[in-house]
Amino acid sequence: MNLKTTLQEDNAKLDLCRRQLDVANVTKNHEDIETLTTQINELTMRISDTKAKLQSQLSEKAQKIVALKFNRALSKAEQADMGKLKKSVRGLMVVHPMTALGKEIGVEEVTGYAHKPF
Repeated sequence: MNLKTTLQEDNAKLDLCRRQLDVANVTKNHEDIETLTTQINELTMRISDTKAKLQSQLSEKAQKIVALKFNRALSKAEQADMGKLKKSVRGLMVVHPMTALGKEIGVEEVTGYAHKPF
């Protein structure tokens, strides 16, 4: 399963458990409180592990892109006709500064990375 979907599902389960824990605290049901707190602890551990895996995957991808020999900022005209640009430059990787990858790399404008000059 995709890590992002797993993370979303675990966050939804955690939210549900927290709401159920609030209800159990109001009704003072000690058995439910115990089971829900253990579930919450397990889910938070699973969420932190999943986030760490996502971060490591992102870092690996960022290292591969930065290792490409040539990079430069793309003009507005090139951004407008991205299909033509990608056909002319094989292996072009475009990084937008607002994506997680762009933030990881630290680009400030739309930048293209490739093996050969373009």
